[in-house]
Amino acid sequence: MKAWVQDRYGSADALEFREVDTPVPREHEVLVRVRAASVNARDWHLMRGDPYVARPALGLRRPRERIRGSDFAGVVTAVGGRVSRFRPGDEVFGESGGAFAEYVCAAQDVVERRPAGLGFEEAAAIPLAGNTALMGLRDLGRLRNGDKVLVNGASGGVGTFAVQIAKAYGAEVTGVCSTRNAELVRGLGADRVLDYTREDFTKGAERYDLLLDLVGNRSLAAYRRVLAPGGRLVLSGGGVFEGGSLIGPLGLIVQGQLASLFAGGRIRVLTAEPRRENLATLRELAETGAIVPVVERTYPLAEADRALRYVEGEHPRAKVVLSCPPPSGP
Repeated sequence: MKAWVQDRYGSADALEFREVDTPVPREHEVLVRVRAASVNARDWHLMRGDPYVARPALGLRRPRERIRGSDFAGVVTAVGGRVSRFRPGDEVFGESGGAFAEYVCAAQDVVERRPAGLGFEEAAAIPLAGNTALMGLRDLGRLRNGDKVLVNGASGGVGTFAVQIAKAYGAEVTGVCSTRNAELVRGLGADRVLDYTREDFTKGAERYDLLLDLVGNRSLAAYRRVLAPGGRLVLSGGGVFEGGSLIGPLGLIVQGQLASLFAGGRIRVLTAEPRRENLATLRELAETGAIVPVVERTYPLAEADRALRYVEGEHPRAKVVLSCPPPSGP
């Protein structure tokens, strides 16, 4: 098969689209013919090995995971001996390393059936971003009906899902984004949209029951200042590449982890792990129309390097997706 392989850290120039062995599913895995894959901030962080402090986990001198990508949607072509939930021909979506390829192996516990009514490109946009938004709001943020929720970074990949999920759970939602994205965020259901180029929400009078930060562009003290009594702060991050960094967004994350020790669970740092149960929830939300994936741009798989340059260097709206045509033969 062909895949985007990386043998050294660097820009998208370090990636090569070349022939590699097609993976073989292990006992609990399925082999999926990828029909679409989406690009996340995580992909360029891994590509760059940025921030440097994360390299012991990512690979000290070169990426431990050689094939980029994690989100995918496609068709099961083979299953391991202990797979009970899927069979060849099933259309699925999920999250597993190595998705920027014609085939990917994934544990059956991180795969779910493709939402009815969604194309492969739309389904591939959901897993990592949707799961991050769901866990940040529902699990760590303890989202309740009637909560006043602020999403900082509402027009990004995670943010567009967060606005919709918060509304589906009965929240009053304020989205923070730039001028050009205000109509998009409003169209997703936000009750109020704040343009960060014109006003700083941390200096306003409004107070929020839950603040989901996806940008990391304010201090911890500034975020805490706009929380209502008993309000919760959930920290995540992504951003764009601004040159190699030692700790990058981890500075705020570390502060948040330390503060959480004394905040009685009101400050949480989000580490989203793939879960089949969450994919099932997201599938149900998609099938009822409560969430609609927003895809800004689509590139062919052979141009994944261009897609990565765009995601790491710009502020893309919502999701960027790679499209993989169906095989021409058996």
